[in-house]
Amino acid sequence: MSTTNTELTFKVTGLDCANCAKSVETGVRQLAGVQTCELTFTSEKLRVTGEVEPQTVIDRVRELGFDVAAETAGAAPPVGSPPNFVQFLWRRPDTRLALIGALLILPGLIFEELAGVHHLLINVASLAALALAGWPIARSAWRAVKINHEININVLMTIAALGAVIIGAYTEAGMVMVLFAIGEALEGYTADRARDSIRSLMEVVPNEATRLERHGQATHETRVAVGDLRIGDVIVVRPGDRIPMDGRVLAGASAVNQAPITGESRLIDKSIGSELFAGSINGEGVLEVEVTRLAADNTISRLIAMVEEAQEKRAPSQRFIDKFAAIYTPAVMVLALLVAIVPPLLFGQPFWNPDPETFGWFYRGLALLVVACPCALVISTPVSIISAISNAARQGVLIKGGAYLEALNRIETVALDKTGTLTQGKPNVVAVRSAACTDPDDSCAACEDVLALAGAVERRSEHPLAHAILAEAGRRGVGESYPAADNVRALTGRGVTGQVSGRQVLIGSHAYFDEAVVHSDGVCRAANNDAQQGYTPLLVESNGEYVGTITVADTVRASSREAMVALRQAGVKRLVMLTGDNQSAAESIAAQIGVTDVRAELLPEDKVAAVRELQAAYGPVAMVGDGINDAPALATADVSIAIGGASGGTTQAMETADITLMSDNLSRLAFLFNLSRATMRTIGVNVFLSIGIKLVFLGLVLLGVGTMWMAVLADVGVSLLVTLNAMRLTRYL
Repeated sequence: MSTTNTELTFKVTGLDCANCAKSVETGVRQLAGVQTCELTFTSEKLRVTGEVEPQTVIDRVRELGFDVAAETAGAAPPVGSPPNFVQFLWRRPDTRLALIGALLILPGLIFEELAGVHHLLINVASLAALALAGWPIARSAWRAVKINHEININVLMTIAALGAVIIGAYTEAGMVMVLFAIGEALEGYTADRARDSIRSLMEVVPNEATRLERHGQATHETRVAVGDLRIGDVIVVRPGDRIPMDGRVLAGASAVNQAPITGESRLIDKSIGSELFAGSINGEGVLEVEVTRLAADNTISRLIAMVEEAQEKRAPSQRFIDKFAAIYTPAVMVLALLVAIVPPLLFGQPFWNPDPETFGWFYRGLALLVVACPCALVISTPVSIISAISNAARQGVLIKGGAYLEALNRIETVALDKTGTLTQGKPNVVAVRSAACTDPDDSCAACEDVLALAGAVERRSEHPLAHAILAEAGRRGVGESYPAADNVRALTGRGVTGQVSGRQVLIGSHAYFDEAVVHSDGVCRAANNDAQQGYTPLLVESNGEYVGTITVADTVRASSREAMVALRQAGVKRLVMLTGDNQSAAESIAAQIGVTDVRAELLPEDKVAAVRELQAAYGPVAMVGDGINDAPALATADVSIAIGGASGGTTQAMETADITLMSDNLSRLAFLFNLSRATMRTIGVNVFLSIGIKLVFLGLVLLGVGTMWMAVLADVGVSLLVTLNAMRLTRYL
């Protein structure tokens, strides 16, 4: 087989910590033909580019003591109940040996360390525990030195254990290896739980669906696996069922809970033509649904794939810690050597233990190797990032990398597009005024008649303004008051006309009425006032006589004002609205939502310039938008956020954005900023704990008080502590 310069992707198993991933990276990178190599601990994905055979990479990974399987395209993430910790230990040969070693070390711990009883059988049991638990660690250490030419954590622990054997501390030697092996497995177990948290979304998707099969006039229902469904198949979803596939409603109407996708628990009305997402919960109506995506390509599968890709993009803090750890471990080796030899050589201190109660400097150097293990420090950041990204995905917020989550923590200025972001992005009827109406603040029969006449003319139109009129007529129950108009004719740029029950009806702009239809000064003033507020007045004429005005506007989202308040509470100091609308319309919307800084009448390139001005004045800026004209400004911002990823946000904005809100609920913005700040606080606490506790035990070791098994127990404890602290972010709300 010939080699080609391509990218290979593998799934590496057996990774217990981030240092394992670094060892694999180093070993694979040394292969001939490899150009780049990156293994991300959190996603377990190994990506290799260059002219190298896949089998060569697999052999090297296995040579380093891990296993690998090539990624299968389109494979769905595994679903099922995760094992408990004991099951996790027992199913792996290496950790199974550590469990047996833990039993063998108990006599030494109980009788020798605690009771002071010494016996040959205790030493034999301790050495057996050392051999069983330490063999995989020593083997990995040897491979790291032989293949990678590096000193890693396993090398430190192996040297410490062998040194303990040399001075006759057999129980401590065995205990160091047992505790270290179990601690590494515990890191792997907790990381697996964090890693799989997003995959639990797959459990909400049914494995089977009811497919409709039509044979002539007969219709049959058949239960089939979702993997057997094809695009275009029709399935039936009954009340209370989970929707098994992404699709489009062909028949029926219902209210659907699509919280697994958008994070919104409110029910969303669905009717013919509406889009459905796999995993959503159907309400009280029966739906016939046309399948629009295969099971492997449904919204949840794509969401999981994008989150896994996000986990592979390391945050700046993680990259810094990775670089720090690369020089930290060899430095610890040198420091331990100096601790062991300098005091005896220069100050006459004892090299060996002078008595059972006093530790010599050789022992203290060995203990320093143990206490300086950087496991907790290395794992503190990636588990925090993966926990936060997974939680955000379950809340309907897709973060494309830890770098963006970290960057949000520094942002105090947010620029927001108006149309489609702060507003609905589509016109709605906000007022109907009939010429015959005596109370302009209250709808009357004459107003309803104006709306019904307009609805009859607009019945077959696809114009957004027509949709707004028809929707309002339906809401008020007058949508069928008149038959659909005949002889409908569009007046391009001016309006539309048609015959309704023998009456000639015209719906047109104020400018057109000024030219062609007689109307009063009061009607003019009202229309001009609407226009100044950013509304669109549509004047209606019947048989040459003005009969009323329908005012249409892009209305503010219900969540906009509360979202602005919540953003300020989340630490955002400046909210800036950017829009292409006129200044008066923009200020009207801004007043409704509580934004004081308004930049109006902007072209797409003007929005880019506005973002750059904000960056120059205030530092990093986040941009929130949804439309095609927002894409340049989104790309310019330090962090770009697109809204409506599952309900109408444009592809251009979603592809450009660093973060996507799957719903159009702006309340998720404050959650996003709060999650970012909580994540960085958690990382800070974890780093402080990792370094602080090690410094304490380092002091105890140098003072001759700390033992090796106490040091490794502290290391395991801190690793567990920082991991559990990081996993709290999976439940952050």
